[in-house]
Amino acid sequence: MQEPEITPDLIAAHGLKPDEYDRILEIIGRAPTFTELGIFSAMWNEHCSYKSSKKWLRTLPTSGPQVICGPGENAGVVDIGDGLAVVFKMESHNHPSYIEPYQGAATGVGGILRDVFTMGARPIAAMNALSFGEVAHPKTRQLVHGVVEGIGGYGNAFGVPTVAGEVRFHPAYNGNCLVNAFAAGLAPADGIFYSAASGVGRPVVYLGAKTGRDGVGGATMASAEFDDTIEEKRPTVQVGDPFTEKRLMEACLELMQTGAVISIQDMGAAGLTCSAVEMGDKGGLGIRLDLDRVPVRESNMTAYEMMLSESQERMLMVLDPAKEAEAKAVFDKWDLDFAIVGETIAEDRFLILYGNDVKADLPLSKLSSSAPEYDRPWVATPEAAPLDFVPEVDPIDALRTLVASPNHARKSWVWEQYDHMVMADTVQAPGLGAGIVRVHGTDKALAFTSDVTPRYVKANPVEGGKQAVAEACRNLFAVGAKPLACTDNLNFGNPEKPEIMGQFVGAIQGIGAACAALDAPIVSGNVSLYNETDGRAILPTPTIGAVGLIDHLDEVIAGQPRDGHVALLLGTTAGHLGQSAFLAEVLHREEGDAPHVDLAAEAAHGAFVLANRQWIVACSDLSDGGLALATFEMAANAGVGVTLDAGDCPTLFGEDQGRYLIATSFDKAEALMVSASEAGVTLTTVGRFGGDAVRLGTSTAPLAELDAVWRSRFGEIFDGAA
Repeated sequence: MQEPEITPDLIAAHGLKPDEYDRILEIIGRAPTFTELGIFSAMWNEHCSYKSSKKWLRTLPTSGPQVICGPGENAGVVDIGDGLAVVFKMESHNHPSYIEPYQGAATGVGGILRDVFTMGARPIAAMNALSFGEVAHPKTRQLVHGVVEGIGGYGNAFGVPTVAGEVRFHPAYNGNCLVNAFAAGLAPADGIFYSAASGVGRPVVYLGAKTGRDGVGGATMASAEFDDTIEEKRPTVQVGDPFTEKRLMEACLELMQTGAVISIQDMGAAGLTCSAVEMGDKGGLGIRLDLDRVPVRESNMTAYEMMLSESQERMLMVLDPAKEAEAKAVFDKWDLDFAIVGETIAEDRFLILYGNDVKADLPLSKLSSSAPEYDRPWVATPEAAPLDFVPEVDPIDALRTLVASPNHARKSWVWEQYDHMVMADTVQAPGLGAGIVRVHGTDKALAFTSDVTPRYVKANPVEGGKQAVAEACRNLFAVGAKPLACTDNLNFGNPEKPEIMGQFVGAIQGIGAACAALDAPIVSGNVSLYNETDGRAILPTPTIGAVGLIDHLDEVIAGQPRDGHVALLLGTTAGHLGQSAFLAEVLHREEGDAPHVDLAAEAAHGAFVLANRQWIVACSDLSDGGLALATFEMAANAGVGVTLDAGDCPTLFGEDQGRYLIATSFDKAEALMVSASEAGVTLTTVGRFGGDAVRLGTSTAPLAELDAVWRSRFGEIFDGAA
């Protein structure tokens, strides 16, 4: 087949700038072949190279005594004691999910699960963080249905519980939804598998499903803005098969017990290209591949297509040659392809052979660690003007508006489509705070949550970045878990715009400060840039996935308030309404600064909750909607009324940070007050649970009325008439 001529238009279509192409010419001393151009395009795009973000990612805290493996591998690894480790990561599949919602979301789940079991861990939990456009937008309903069905369809069939997550709606996502997928697994702390190749002349083995044309160019597509040619990008979306992935996981975990695996890498973005290059580069070796040996499911595939295909459920492995027969027998048993497609070589070369022709011969190290790295110009986000008014709204009317909004209505319509009980270790299901999964065979549990408030980040990236970490940690503390570590999924617009790059830099600074203060290092993550359509960027959305450890199941805080229980507030309230849910949903205004995050107070309050959990029946952090919404949700989940003493909107709906709502009996409340005084933290009585009404000051409504709206509204929106 005649290869296309390398023209400026073809170079631009591959996402390469003219100066980047000139750098390629300088590196190889000649014009690249078409296949080589595709390889450089895949390895040097934003999605694979992190060329705009590396400088700032290096500033994040990534280590600690609990960290076994930080960023740079397929997933982060954290010690949880008893010879076990939790392996986890969060990653985006934004662009594919907008183009083809079901398959985009499904393969996002599949990809993150492979990142976990590639490390030798059996997945035990999944989460997702979803951002969609406004409900009235003509594409939103299709996206919501497709994405949720795709996540459920893949995760449920694979057999991993989806235990937590978040869903938001905002016009800024009208042209670019966000699908951030998280997975966590358990592995022996001394049995982690890494991707760095080692040993010259060892076989490079292709594992799993066959290669097709789906997903060709997917990584490059994910590194570009959308425009009116979006439908032309549909073939770049991968197609997933969860049953094949389940077999692949079982085969890989079985193979890992044989000692045959020298190194192993998921074939994710840029497929065979990225997996081979990363394995070779990390091990300081070259790789030779013979594409005639690659299992394919379509005829007449070109070398370009085979190298850039993102067909799912595939792995690449460097094998101990003495164990080839044993390894092949495992994959034959699971009815999966096992093909030796190349070998490691001493030279710094990425040599691709196909049909007796050399299709690519490149210096391997220049493709990965020598990819372009930019120090993008950036400008700090201007300081937001303070609010210049005090809203006067009946608080019950405001609460009614909040619970009827798609952002704050109960999301059971979503999570009921996910299997959260498979594996039978789920302790706390979605909808009640952080998800909790028992560590099978021990008395321990792990807690999982994901959080960010994009309005805060847009108004004040530094404080918004801090708040995302702080809220994630609060969700863990609130269920009795000590934060272990975080993974980040940094979703932003075009980094070539200084104001967007400024949002990114500010958020990183805030995230780094909070992770350091709360001893929750970033151990893995993903950067998703160019989330724009026709020049309009999403809200900056640096999602934080956090994992916490509960040493004993008896220490889980998962009770519910009863009649006569006292409502206590840990932390101080100034009534901050800037960028609040109250302002956005009730008054349709997004104004003011983000709330300030006092990291010392966050740490002190979290430690207080853990130290006094024996006195706490129920606990919730205060975030969107402040005291009023948190108290209502706690009351509604328990089926008991509540009275809050305050009646003014700033006190009820203010979003001051570092606060918790605690429900407990009167005698335990007294013990907590004594403990708070000794610890030097502020704990006040703000109301009491009981009856069948919600009372905010002098304003009252039946609990049943508000509860019915809260529970039904989301389903009415997405199952009702368009």
